[in-house]
Amino acid sequence: MQNPKSPDPVMLEIFNNLFRSIAEQMGTTLQNTSYSVNIKERLDFSCAIFNQQGQLVANAPHIPVHLGSMSESIRSLIEAHGNTLKPGDVYVLNNPYNGGTHLPDITVITPVF
Repeated sequence: MQNPKSPDPVMLEIFNNLFRSIAEQMGTTLQNTSYSVNIKERLDFSCAIFNQQGQLVANAPHIPVHLGSMSESIRSLIEAHGNTLKPGDVYVLNNPYNGGTHLPDITVITPVF
């Protein structure tokens, strides 16, 4: 019998696949609706889900180099606007001092409640 405080491995795998699938669907939507050749043909993007602290929960198998800076972008947004985030907000940023890398890389953050 499992300890009630230990995670259920079956539920962990179910949620792992669920969150990864959501990130993959985000990427498919981005690719299908984009006008940018970099996104549509070169697939130069990444999609992921983060928790309230800006820690990575799940990512799609896109370009992993983006993932390191995405956490910093989330954390800087939480630090600057954490008390005012609300449903429907969308933040677009590429500031290198707040988790951005270079000007062509844009991070779009949509909080989910």
